[in-house]
Amino acid sequence: MNPVAKMLIIVGVVLILGGIVWQVGGRFLQIGKLPGDIFIEKENFKFYFPITTCILISVVVSIIFYLVRLFK
Repeated sequence: MNPVAKMLIIVGVVLILGGIVWQVGGRFLQIGKLPGDIFIEKENFKFYFPITTCILISVVVSIIFYLVRLFK
């Protein structure tokens, strides 16, 4: 099988599994409302920057890429 096609299939499966986990896990863990996320609300202005969520997602994706590279 072509390596590009194989990688696209793997990425697709990972995205589907991630979507399912996000949908089901969203009921138990509010992934966008973690402590450390910045939320400023004033009269006509709302600013939301999910810094902790970004860091958490970055760590999880880095671990996944490390494990994929380790078992390749």
